Amino acid sequence: MTGLLDAFSEPTFCKVIEGYVDEGPKDVIISLAQIDFIDSSGLGALVKLVKKAKTEGGSLQIVTNPRVTQTVKLVRLEKFFSLQPTLEAAIEYLEKA
Repeated sequence: MTGLLDAFSEPTFCKVIEGYVDEGPKDVIISLAQIDFIDSSGLGALVKLVKKAKTEGGSLQIVTNPRVTQTVKLVRLEKFFSLQPTLEAAIEYLEKA
């Protein structure tokens, strides 16, 4: 995903990711490494998706960048989300789990 994760893009983002959580493997990795901006709608979508993944017995790994990480920390969600610095780190985390 690239660009913005905001009120405009959130509905499409949720629909696509919910499909993966519903039909795909129990653990999902989302890369937000190319996201330039995330607002409260985007963060809310991530919270909803993490809860859904946990309900399904899985997890949601979020590959992030410094901008997204800073926003997540500002709202104190860094302990709720499983943030990973790279795709490789996310895969390694899931392999160890």
